[in-house]
Amino acid sequence: MSASDISLAKSLFHILTGDRSGEAKELSQNASRAEPANFLRHVASLSMTKLADGLIDPKLVLSWLMQAVGAPASLVSWLVPIREAGSLLPQLFTAPRIRQMPQRKWAWAVGSLFQGLAAAAIVGIAITMQGMGAGLAILAALAVLAVARSISSVSYKDVLGKTVDRTRRGTTTGIATTISAAGVILFAVILISGIFGRMNLVIGAISLAALLWIAAAAVFSRLREEDQPGEPGKGVGWHELALLWQDRDLGKFVIARTLLLPTALAPPYIVLLAAQAGDSRFGALGAMVLASALASLVSSYIWGRLADRSSRKVLIFTGLVAAVFLALGIGLDQAGLMNTVWAAPVTLFGLMIGYQGVRLGRSTYLVDMAPKDNRAAYTAVSNTTVGVMLLGFGAVSSAVAMMGPEAVLIAYAVICVIASGVAFTMKEAG
Repeated sequence: MSASDISLAKSLFHILTGDRSGEAKELSQNASRAEPANFLRHVASLSMTKLADGLIDPKLVLSWLMQAVGAPASLVSWLVPIREAGSLLPQLFTAPRIRQMPQRKWAWAVGSLFQGLAAAAIVGIAITMQGMGAGLAILAALAVLAVARSISSVSYKDVLGKTVDRTRRGTTTGIATTISAAGVILFAVILISGIFGRMNLVIGAISLAALLWIAAAAVFSRLREEDQPGEPGKGVGWHELALLWQDRDLGKFVIARTLLLPTALAPPYIVLLAAQAGDSRFGALGAMVLASALASLVSSYIWGRLADRSSRKVLIFTGLVAAVFLALGIGLDQAGLMNTVWAAPVTLFGLMIGYQGVRLGRSTYLVDMAPKDNRAAYTAVSNTTVGVMLLGFGAVSSAVAMMGPEAVLIAYAVICVIASGVAFTMKEAG
């Protein structure tokens, strides 16, 4: 980088972080000098990948696409489990191999590249195939995307810990989430407007997501990451599950994170509650995307800054926020108001504010709490365990849903309160 580029990077870094002291709490001298440029590369890469996630959202966009190509409803129901569990479960297998890499940014970049290629494959499938074949092919491409995402996820926290100092990590994620949310809002507004044909717009959005993932891989590969001696291979890594009871802080964190899963799983039941009440307007794809994106936009930066002060308190607050809005949705339904134009969007908006806080709080807490030389293992154990629990939550929720979406939302609200209680017993990270 030229002297002017370095000066600009430092200026933007100080403006965005509000920190002009230049003091490093964890980084080496060389890493501290490279931090401003690395911070901006993190923000750029994450902004692109998070926007890509929003454009290809399995809960909304891919669900609509599967129906548009005539895939059976039974296949549509597998989108979210494949996307979420596929992103989490492989990490215990991939972590030992990633820990052998002196520079782990390459694992993230390769994962982002393959996510882009998988998204491009989904575009090709949607254009050329129909029916059951199209549905199965999209699920296969989504599985590849999810596994690639798991590789990026298990390597990211380690790279972040080596290149951005402890008091600025939540800010990095918060800024990127806010930027990407603005892009998703624009996408939602265009969907609602009806200016373009919906199929063409969805295909265009997924194509853009593919390009964003590929571009993010290129940007991330330019991070200045110090070499770290590769750790010896340790097989598949199942023995590392012992960390859950050997490190009580990790065990409590995983319990709290598991109990906060309703923040991710509840939205479809809110939509179902609104549909049962007769609010067909809320079923529009654009309105659903807009409510979720607005929540990200207004809350992510604030959650990120709060996480840098106390990620533990963020997890406490987010559980309570989610519980309050889940209870609000139930109350509005009991009062006969869920069919109004504002009830379901307000409920989903508040729930998504809680969800964004959970995502930022859990990420920052784990990076700050885990030993510097073992972040990849802690991340893999946490994500793999939560991935298994996610499948269990899905199965139990499906059974409870036989009594109606209200029963599921009541259970979720209670679980979120319990999650806040568990987070309250956790120690402060860092």
